[in-house]
Amino acid sequence: MNELDLLRDAVRALLTKRPEQAWERLCTEVGVAGLLIPARFGGAGAGMAEACVVLEELGRVLSPAPMLSTVIATQALLATGNEEACARLLPEIAVGACTPTLVWDDFVLPGDLFFVVSGGQLYAAQAVSTPLPTMDHTRPLIEVYVQQRGEVLGPFDADRMRDLACVALAAEQVGTAEQALAITVDYAKTRVQFGRPIGAFQALQHRMADLHVLVQTARSAYLAALDGDPLSAAVAKVTCSETLLKVAAEMIQIHGGIGITWEHDAHRYFKRAHGSAELFGHPRHHVTRLAGHVLG
Repeated sequence: MNELDLLRDAVRALLTKRPEQAWERLCTEVGVAGLLIPARFGGAGAGMAEACVVLEELGRVLSPAPMLSTVIATQALLATGNEEACARLLPEIAVGACTPTLVWDDFVLPGDLFFVVSGGQLYAAQAVSTPLPTMDHTRPLIEVYVQQRGEVLGPFDADRMRDLACVALAAEQVGTAEQALAITVDYAKTRVQFGRPIGAFQALQHRMADLHVLVQTARSAYLAALDGDPLSAAVAKVTCSETLLKVAAEMIQIHGGIGITWEHDAHRYFKRAHGSAELFGHPRHHVTRLAGHVLG
């Protein structure tokens, strides 16, 4: 068992009982908020591979924990090269005392420490936020009103940050898709129709086997993008978004009538799939990016 497996087991153990309330313990006992923060600023000095393990596990349980916003915002701050600001802000982020969020898109993830993008620069800002009504209640979003733009933290590379955000989101999507498929397979083993479990029918076996291949392909896609290559990030966003959309749709189909009830979790996975596909550029946008490189 390697270090990534140990990290995965530790995170999963804390998420098993009450995933919606696990963030504080994940920060204090595992140090997830500081994984990507260098040791000199109070973090673990780990890499994207470790952060993506945590994101996968959070995706499995549809956790609203702010890992995604923390990863993106801390990397944006580190990329400015502003050592003084990093030394002042990152230690509190590393222990989960505050939650940073990057205000740069139509969709803003929740947080209480706001980094605002304007004119190619990253600013610390005083702002107030209000919750936005969303289709996916497991993915809270906010509307931000900037009251005062504060200090300039440094330059902001929008393209690089969007690629990093896509890879982080892709890891989360893989975790969500894998768990949705696991729930579906378990249901197919126990749901009896025509005198036998529906999982015994070859047509459904083939469908679920195809979904398994899609999930593993999606995982390979995001792992291939960990080195920061822009094209690989676009491939990861497209592949992982489309995989989760497919798995969530098949989850409802294979569950039948119970899959469209409010009491079952299938609709939550379906909503997460569609909400996540819209973040950081719809798959169509990234297909266009890829087409420009391949055909241009």
